[in-house]
Amino acid sequence: MRITQGTFSFLPDLSDAQITAQVEHALRQGWAIGIEYTDDPHPRNTFWEMFGNPMFDVSDAAGVMLELRQCRKTFPDHYIRLAAFDSTHGTESVVLSFIVNRPKHEPGFRLIRTEEAGRSLRYSIESYAVQRSPEGERYGLRQE
Repeated sequence: MRITQGTFSFLPDLSDAQITAQVEHALRQGWAIGIEYTDDPHPRNTFWEMFGNPMFDVSDAAGVMLELRQCRKTFPDHYIRLAAFDSTHGTESVVLSFIVNRPKHEPGFRLIRTEEAGRSLRYSIESYAVQRSPEGERYGLRQE
């Protein structure tokens, strides 16, 4: 199952040249770039781990791509996304984010149905990866 989150979620994975073009666009807008990773891509898991600090002072896409390559090297089988943050007054939020790395095997999610009072049904989803292994061990890389 292919996880679809972010701005370009229904397109094929972007090449590094296409990622660089998006980073250049974000930097031209004055947005800061952050690199995040996770082994739990649940749609409600909006707070992924930061790889380094947000790059508020980087003005060249090459610097962002260098950090991205390092993150991919450190977490090759995790989901990695780039997020662009607009810090101007009145916005102060993520205005662009997209996945730039995926594990080789995306296990997908299962639907959980819970019966409640009054014959009501409540539905939720849970990642198969979360069931299989504890955090940090889901895709073969143990974090220390």
